[in-house]
Amino acid sequence: MKERFISAIIMLLITVPFVLVGNIYFAIFLLIIGEMALYEFLKFRKNIPFLIKIFSYIMLGVTILRNMIGISIENIVILDIFLYLGSLVFINDKYHYKDAFYLIGLILFLGVAFSKIILIRNLGLNHLIYLLLIAIGTDSFALFIGTKFGKTKLAPSISPNKTVEGLLGGCLVGTIVGSVFYILLVKNIINVFIVFLMTLGLSLIGEFGDLIKSSIKRYEKVKDFSNLIPGHGGIMDRVDSIIFIALIYALIINLGGIV
Repeated sequence: MKERFISAIIMLLITVPFVLVGNIYFAIFLLIIGEMALYEFLKFRKNIPFLIKIFSYIMLGVTILRNMIGISIENIVILDIFLYLGSLVFINDKYHYKDAFYLIGLILFLGVAFSKIILIRNLGLNHLIYLLLIAIGTDSFALFIGTKFGKTKLAPSISPNKTVEGLLGGCLVGTIVGSVFYILLVKNIINVFIVFLMTLGLSLIGEFGDLIKSSIKRYEKVKDFSNLIPGHGGIMDRVDSIIFIALIYALIINLGGIV
């Protein structure tokens, strides 16, 4: 527990300045985080040649920073398809089409997710803080309440320690804290009930993202994505919730929602 607490403090000390400053500094910070997450995923595929891995790091960087360098997501998709599927013609059969589609999906997933977080920060600091409060509030209290009062297993085949009580308690706290912050500091001339529903949905999405992460780890038979962060695991063990929350929040924005 002490190790976990110390790691959390160090992560905050590193992350907070970049979040506060924003602009290119925050974008570069997320680029580094994204590349580290890619490294964790690449470890699960043993047949990917070194050169293809190098191209993957480059393509992820381009995807994350695509709005800053003026490349559309459509062009990135086309480049990904030709790069990874075209490589099947020139590389031996240890690298096959499953690896190619794995990389296409992986680059788009991580690239779009982290680029959306950058866009949300550019929209305003309070928008990003709103999402972080939902993620942190939901995760922290789901763990606390689940540990103290949890009895009903939520998804035992995926994550044996998660409980329905933890989910409900975490979402309740995340929703209340997030909604109050949104109304006071993001957009106060708005229907409170709609804000509450949006925040509740984002809180549930965060927990859903955590279950997706657990499902991947269960399939790959690993406890954590890596041991980079003592007491916490890897990068993906920490950013799973905020990634999915940010994606849905960006979707709400794109659909002309209340944001």
